[in-house]
Amino acid sequence: MAVFSDRMVPEKVQAFWAALQAGEFITAAAARAGTYRVKGRRWIVAAGGVRPRRGRHLVGRYLSFGEREEIALGRARGESLRSIAARLGRAASTVSRELRRNSDRNGYRATSAQALAYQRATRPKPAKLATNAVLRGIVEGQLSKRYSPEQIAGRLRREYPDDPEMWVCTETIYQSLYVQPRGALKRELTRCLRTGRALRHPGRKPGQRKNRIPDMVNISQRPAEAADRAVPGHWEGDLLIGAHNQTAIGTLVERATGYTMLLHLPRGYGPEQVRDALADKIQTLPVVLRRSLTWDQGPEMGLWKQVAIAADIAIYFCDPHAPWQRGSNENTNGLLRQYFPKGTDLGIYSEVELDAVAAELNDRPRKRFDYAKPIELIGDLFVG
Repeated sequence: MAVFSDRMVPEKVQAFWAALQAGEFITAAAARAGTYRVKGRRWIVAAGGVRPRRGRHLVGRYLSFGEREEIALGRARGESLRSIAARLGRAASTVSRELRRNSDRNGYRATSAQALAYQRATRPKPAKLATNAVLRGIVEGQLSKRYSPEQIAGRLRREYPDDPEMWVCTETIYQSLYVQPRGALKRELTRCLRTGRALRHPGRKPGQRKNRIPDMVNISQRPAEAADRAVPGHWEGDLLIGAHNQTAIGTLVERATGYTMLLHLPRGYGPEQVRDALADKIQTLPVVLRRSLTWDQGPEMGLWKQVAIAADIAIYFCDPHAPWQRGSNENTNGLLRQYFPKGTDLGIYSEVELDAVAAELNDRPRKRFDYAKPIELIGDLFVG
């Protein structure tokens, strides 16, 4: 008997891939498909990072899993074929043919019918690189010399202008490298590509990727006084991520003095948890030390406007892939790894323990301050 799986529900899996292509991140794309991030990641790995062709343009042409469920429910209630077809907006002959083809000895069930239809529709065409050993050998040899798939395809047409059997398109090479069912080429040859990726990451079109942060204010609009570090009260923030990306600690560093505060995030580091912890921590500061906060474009700051209002502080965001724009914070996070090595479960630490680590860090003499301590530099401003 056929085994049912999500791969047999094109309308579900394709919704995930369509969302990725539209610029959504894995978590949001998985939610579109009614599942979760880990499941979405598994789909990507199983497909080699390449969107499956099955089901891309089948909306309306073939019965969906939901329609098959309606047929099964209608039959269980004793409805006529015409009644079921009318409710689905299908021809009665479509419902009749579905029942005839995809019923088994136990009658008609949506899951088994979907599996049977999926298997019947599978008519794999042998990959060209799988059937042509000479062509496959040439392609593998040129990949080993670090030719790109585009260069290989172009070169083959130049060397064999009158022999289409020795031609191969760029996409066929990528598919043979990354898609398991078409894996005619050795998977380890992906290391010879410029990216060296084990999974394919198709590039998005310009302007397609959505911002993680709604209406964010770029760091270019931050006051000039924050850049020269002469005036205290301008902070940099980030997350220190724990084992398996499951736990985190928030880090805040004051630019002028290097003074550090840590955020306790025992319930995760989603936008709501970060919002509450960040607002509470900043509110412990005197107003004179609440001039600005600079963060990267992580999704945890999706509710930044609420933090700005609650803590009465201006918030700015760095450019993508520009950690040097939060240099003090990056350096401090490196120091914190002495206390919280990579791979540590950060959820085991209490707020008291985090405050103790921050106090010890703030009591360290710093070379850039002529060996003065952050707690000495912030002085009366913090307690005032």
